[in-house]
Amino acid sequence: MKNRFSRIRAGWFLIGQCLLLSPFAGGYAQSNDEVVAPSGHTLYNISAFASSSTGGLTPFWMTSNRHGIVPLKANNGYLQAQVFHYQPFGSKVSLRAGLDLIAVAPRNKNVILQQLFVDVAYDRLHLSVGSRARDADGYNTSLLDASLSSGDMTLSSNARPIPEINIYMPDFILVPWTNAWLQVRGNFAAGRAFDSDYLKSFVRTKQHYVRNVLWHHKSLYLRIKDTNNGFPFSMTIGIRHTAQWGGVSTNPAAGTQPHSLKDFLRVIAGKSGGSDASLSDRINVLGNHFGSYDFQVGYAHPKASIYAYYQHFFDDASGMEFFNALDGLMGIRLDLHNGDTHLWPDKILIERLNTLNQSGPFHFISFDHNKYPGYGGGGDNYYNNGEYVTGASYFNRSVGSPLLISPEYNADGRLGFRHNRITAWHLGAEGRLTDDFSYRLLCAEAESLGTPYGPLLKKLRMLSAAAAVTYHCRNAWSFSVTVAADRGDLLGNHAGIGISVTKRGRLR
Repeated sequence: MKNRFSRIRAGWFLIGQCLLLSPFAGGYAQSNDEVVAPSGHTLYNISAFASSSTGGLTPFWMTSNRHGIVPLKANNGYLQAQVFHYQPFGSKVSLRAGLDLIAVAPRNKNVILQQLFVDVAYDRLHLSVGSRARDADGYNTSLLDASLSSGDMTLSSNARPIPEINIYMPDFILVPWTNAWLQVRGNFAAGRAFDSDYLKSFVRTKQHYVRNVLWHHKSLYLRIKDTNNGFPFSMTIGIRHTAQWGGVSTNPAAGTQPHSLKDFLRVIAGKSGGSDASLSDRINVLGNHFGSYDFQVGYAHPKASIYAYYQHFFDDASGMEFFNALDGLMGIRLDLHNGDTHLWPDKILIERLNTLNQSGPFHFISFDHNKYPGYGGGGDNYYNNGEYVTGASYFNRSVGSPLLISPEYNADGRLGFRHNRITAWHLGAEGRLTDDFSYRLLCAEAESLGTPYGPLLKKLRMLSAAAAVTYHCRNAWSFSVTVAADRGDLLGNHAGIGISVTKRGRLR
């Protein structure tokens, strides 16, 4: 059960949407992306991957934050074909389109349409329609490093992309009359899940769930930075909001969930449902809501840059008011500008994840709020929801941090997150051995206490590590070898090796 989002936060979100759609003056620097073609060209990307593992499952870091492509079941592989086209129309208008097909085994469906999108840009504002990977050029709303972080708690690259309509800014733009010191970035999106057939094949119990779930997410970031590079420090603050709503329940008594335009406005503002909503959604808020406050400070130097960040996760109003203490993700990332030197890594980060507080152990919703002010307790039960029992997942992979173990790991075929009270340390590093060889290292140690409503009698632990080395040929071929292993009673003991071959090129 979720406490009602306050009207103050609802107003905050609406103000953010107005700012997002305002025609700010200024420009932005286009971010780098390997798969985005240069002006008026089409690029292709063909990949083959195969892995073999012990213990029945693929190691954690070989499957996590991979857009839901690599299966959990051991001994798997896939073939992937991508085509991306970029076409400008004058100085302000451009079009970008992409197609991504994957043949993977073992899988519920062996051929999947991973990405299919069209992106139209006018100056600094973009409109994207379709399913698109979250670490694509300018499409990721997270402040975290997509290749090294343990995973964004609100929206990460762990699950397959959800088809959506997204209005977004690909990078920070200048706010007028601030002497180039204040920049803004944001997005507003609505989408729909297409994992009903998969869920039907996964569920092996009489558990009811909602099919064809609708999604909504938005973000707003403000950054204070001297864009003239005269002052080395910067600070970024942001707020993000994600919601599940609508759909059709497999329980005939529940049936079709509210999905009108008026209901969508309720979801946007974080308000309770109307007379056709369930009792829970009338008492609390329509749908399943979660999000984060994001904070980052940075220091830039010609030889190195350092960033400290904190992502405060909230699952209801108590979390928005910091009644869940410092639950969330903290981290420090060091970017070394090594130039031609290969002695040190290019990037190093360390993160601490904690989700133990959850605004307290119990949630009392049936009490007189006028007589007894306050939220009535905690038990926020991150990523889980009483109505939307699939929780914050798509194709049963967590859309947030993979360290809150995804429901796909539930061997008994039940839905929902069983390990959302987690503490974890995570280390990541990447760099170059030579001009042609690069590497990436990931290591996480985690402990689970279960959930507020399903506590464990003893802690379950996991130590997961992965190391990958990639050889980049001069003719656009690349070859990568990854070794990974898990130890502990949370997921079990597994060890595996994965090999991938990729060819990139330009279609003329």
